[in-house]
Amino acid sequence: MNVKVIGLDTAKHVFQVHGADKTGRAVLKKRLRRSQVSDFFGSIPQCIVGLEATRGAHYWARVISAFGHQVRLIAPQFVKPFLRSQKNDPGDAAAICEAVSRPEMRFVSQKSIEQQDLQALHRIRSRLISCRTQLGNQIRGLLAEYGIILPLHLSQVRRNLPALFSEEHPLLTGFTRELLADLYQELCALDQRVQALEGKMQASFESQMLCQKIAKVEGVGPVIATAVVAAIADGRAFRNGRQFAAWLGLVPRQYSSGDKQRLLGITKRGDPYLRMLLIHGARSVVYRAAGKGDARNRWIAEKQKKLGTTKTCVAVANKNARIIWALLAKDEPYRIAA
Repeated sequence: MNVKVIGLDTAKHVFQVHGADKTGRAVLKKRLRRSQVSDFFGSIPQCIVGLEATRGAHYWARVISAFGHQVRLIAPQFVKPFLRSQKNDPGDAAAICEAVSRPEMRFVSQKSIEQQDLQALHRIRSRLISCRTQLGNQIRGLLAEYGIILPLHLSQVRRNLPALFSEEHPLLTGFTRELLADLYQELCALDQRVQALEGKMQASFESQMLCQKIAKVEGVGPVIATAVVAAIADGRAFRNGRQFAAWLGLVPRQYSSGDKQRLLGITKRGDPYLRMLLIHGARSVVYRAAGKGDARNRWIAEKQKKLGTTKTCVAVANKNARIIWALLAKDEPYRIAA
């Protein structure tokens, strides 16, 4: 069996294999159960194996790489153009096999167990923060129905809610106060869980020198540094800093033809969570740039005067992304601009 490239369509229990030789001709079509995948790849010669970067892909990449195969993960949107007919498992595997053979194809970097642990920490924290925000909005909305208006901030809910359910209030019944007490306890429990996760995140940050090096960049703290390392620990997965910024969706979207160049808003591709963190971190830098005379803050002031605050925050996030790539790819310390 002269297989050079394999496309593997993964699922919960059933996996489809499509193998091609060096000329691209299909020489292998096989259906595997989940328990058969490891034995199959351990019994064939080493080759290139392509997988879609979906759920479980990083686990299977590590399993298959252990047998000496060269595993390449592809974003699903880059596989779809190679689907020739209707969608089914054999067609998906053939499309993956063809996509992974393209010389200009862009691949997703494989994550280690440590990166997945760190990313899971971020995902759980993000969900809890979202739940806490929803709970605060629900409390404020319910109180508004009783004619009680709280200021627009979660800290105001924490400060004012205990007084509403602990004392007699002319606009609230006893039953309503009991409900508000339960909601307050739920809010406090969410606060404690978020704080516990942030403590674990801080411990991970302090234990990794790479995170501490990234955090020296203005606008980057423990949260952003650990999120970057969780997403990509090796900057060499990108050719340059602009490619990394483009992967994050921090570059203009093009709608050009011929000699007419038209640039629109940012593409918003890639990881929306990491892009959001970088822009929020950049916003803190922009708001504190006024009155500072170094080269970086002078550049920020010029951008803010020309483009406005929002676009300047995106520009600073783009610059920070390029700096982070240089720190990761070139293994150099961060040097503050004079």
